Amino acid sequence: MTVASKKVVLVYSGGLDTSICIPMMREEYGYDHVITVTVDVGLPEADIEEAAKKAQTMGTEHYTVDAREEFARDFCFASLQANGDYQGYPISTSIARPLIAAKAVEVAKKVGATSFAHGCTGKGNDQFRIEFAIRSLMPNAVIHAPIRERNLTRKWEIEYAQKKGVPIQQSLNKIWSIDENLWGRSIEGGRLEEPNFAPPEEIFRWTKGPDEALANPVPLQIRFEKGIPVAINGETLSPARLVERLNLISGGSGVGRIDIMEDRMLGLKVRENYECPASVTLLAAHRALEALVLTRDELRFKRLIDQEWAQLAYQGLWWDPLKDDLEAFIGKTQRRVTGTVEMRLYKGNLSIIGRQSPWALYSEELASFDTTTFDQRESEGTVKNFGLQSRMYQHLVAQLEK
Repeated sequence: MTVASKKVVLVYSGGLDTSICIPMMREEYGYDHVITVTVDVGLPEADIEEAAKKAQTMGTEHYTVDAREEFARDFCFASLQANGDYQGYPISTSIARPLIAAKAVEVAKKVGATSFAHGCTGKGNDQFRIEFAIRSLMPNAVIHAPIRERNLTRKWEIEYAQKKGVPIQQSLNKIWSIDENLWGRSIEGGRLEEPNFAPPEEIFRWTKGPDEALANPVPLQIRFEKGIPVAINGETLSPARLVERLNLISGGSGVGRIDIMEDRMLGLKVRENYECPASVTLLAAHRALEALVLTRDELRFKRLIDQEWAQLAYQGLWWDPLKDDLEAFIGKTQRRVTGTVEMRLYKGNLSIIGRQSPWALYSEELASFDTTTFDQRESEGTVKNFGLQSRMYQHLVAQLEK
């Protein structure tokens, strides 16, 4: 295949799929200049270094982009304000893909490229997320997806890599397929795909099991300003540092393990294991504070808005106008989500034990059983007429069925 441009930007993780794309771009797609881009959204430092070393070994022009703070501030915390959850777990991989693609586009503009490549399969969600983001930011982009386009299997990829001298020992040694960023870590593949296979303890890195979790309860205080967490136990931290700290604290108490059956965008039902200690903790605290400061109708309506937001974010539609519209409502509610939440972590369990805010809608003077400010006698008429139409319906049913 001959292409007009000789430059291609490869969204590069350093794994098997993206590594074999390097020789394929040259030999099968006609590019003589491959630019690899690895975006750090909370990856292990060793993986970042390994990816750079491998890319350079294979003769690419390599870029490593540190986007941890941007990811935490603009993506993780945006998801937090929307209580971002998909089928029971904090969305994490999905919110990283738009940023990764955006950084790849930035590099492409810098080097004068309009062609891109990625290692996504045709069975997963990431192909949608990455390609939507690239085309949104560079409408004239040409995008190649060799794994999908050639319907490749892992066995074929390994044989191809060995034939082409692609260093893949790290990939061969990995039993599980792992994706991680600040907001969560997913583990899949192998026998983990079986719905009835008990996950071995070896798959977990961020969370302790019941036998290894801290023996004593861990107290935790989180302070929010306008829906954004800003301090842990009185210490103010940057967004990324705060999330990293909470991953350690909550993970040490075994908080954040999730095992679910997930419905992918293409309709495939898959089994997924996640570790999300920081995001699980922050979501619980955020919801507790919202319950204190938002009205009953705001909470009811926001649950609907949050659900729609999460669906768009899961699909990677980060620049969809509906998402902007939803965030207009979400942002307005977050102006009052300021205060502190007290929690207790213990062997995989998380308990909310206190919350306070200058915007609290709770009034002890009104709610306490030991005060008379709220005159109970005035409730009599309201109670008497409560459910009037429902009661009338029941009376009619009783009469007409005689």
